[in-house]
Amino acid sequence: MSAFWITLFLLLLVACTLFLAAGWRQRQASTGDRDRLNQRFYHQRIDELAQDEDQGVVAQRPLMERELQQTLLADIPPAQTMKSHSSSRWILLPGLIVLIGISLGTYLKTGGLAQLTGWKQVQQAYPELRARLMDPGAKPLSMEELARLQLGLRTALQTEPDNLADWTMLGRLGMVLNNADTASQAFEHALQLAPNDLALKQDYAEVLTRSPDPQDNRQASLLLQALLKADPQNLRTLSLLAFNAYGQQQYDQAIDAWQTLRGLLPAGDSRQAMIARSIEKARSAAGQQSRQLALTVTLAPKAEKMLPQDGVLYISVSDGASPVPVAVKRMPLSHFPLSLTLDDSNAMMPDRLLSAQHQVEVRVRISRDGSANPRPGDWLGLSAVTPWDGHQPIAVEINQQLP
Repeated sequence: MSAFWITLFLLLLVACTLFLAAGWRQRQASTGDRDRLNQRFYHQRIDELAQDEDQGVVAQRPLMERELQQTLLADIPPAQTMKSHSSSRWILLPGLIVLIGISLGTYLKTGGLAQLTGWKQVQQAYPELRARLMDPGAKPLSMEELARLQLGLRTALQTEPDNLADWTMLGRLGMVLNNADTASQAFEHALQLAPNDLALKQDYAEVLTRSPDPQDNRQASLLLQALLKADPQNLRTLSLLAFNAYGQQQYDQAIDAWQTLRGLLPAGDSRQAMIARSIEKARSAAGQQSRQLALTVTLAPKAEKMLPQDGVLYISVSDGASPVPVAVKRMPLSHFPLSLTLDDSNAMMPDRLLSAQHQVEVRVRISRDGSANPRPGDWLGLSAVTPWDGHQPIAVEINQQLP
């Protein structure tokens, strides 16, 4: 703080000195030029009088020389010179005041003082903001407070450049605040201190994946592939690699990574549905056909003889473990055998998709009165729980009547 004001004072002092010196030199130059001109005129006139006397043109040379001297003395009156010298100094004073005013006004206008005050406030609040961030039970920091904490961290790292925890925190704050440059630089510093830290490498790869620069995306891809080679079943690495590949329109690689990831997750994991949607989105972007269930429905002879005229066909597909179906289709009775397809458009819930299933069980029911709930007299067909990869067809025969 004191160094800043001393520097500002010295700069203003130098500017004022140069300003005054320029005015003083101009006055000195003006006076000196006039003196030299008068001297040159005097000597030239003396030479002319000497030549005129030799030629007999002038008879009273001494008298004329005295008149010439008096004329030159009258041209430089001492009192007026001193007054002019004194006045010229006072003329510079308004300019000096204007110079100082403009300098200070520019500093205040550009926000230097406000920024300095804000920086001091951040430094004072930094310990409390950091403590709140580290306390799970404390009130969460707002985005503005996170930005102030980030500034405080950057300042603290000026004095502790080898603080790995602070570099890591700064990088993650940059990610939260969507400041890719800050995050990237922070993780680069952190990796210099801990080059084998897996979490830091993954954080750095995530920042590069989010970057709009294609070169950063390619760098992230190389880093993630190296991490996956070292640990082929790391869930976060697989997820980052999938999103990175998708962002670079490498849809086959993204689908492979997501499918590997889905195979590593438990069957009931909530992330399964999200991954399934991501795979379908990648397939759609790549122009691939979505996974569809090709179904063929046939009737047993005894069921064919007892078909209701106004019956309704209900088809439901489950995963074989839960009774809640993942896909349902309702349609009027038609001719048999019946061929149809089901896909994610028939899903009961958006977070449970048919395309995400690895095994299916198909139930087909003919409702006599159109009721969605099974009733006595309805005809039913049920397939076995069948492994499904999205391609093989399934056949169901309606051969049972509910008692």
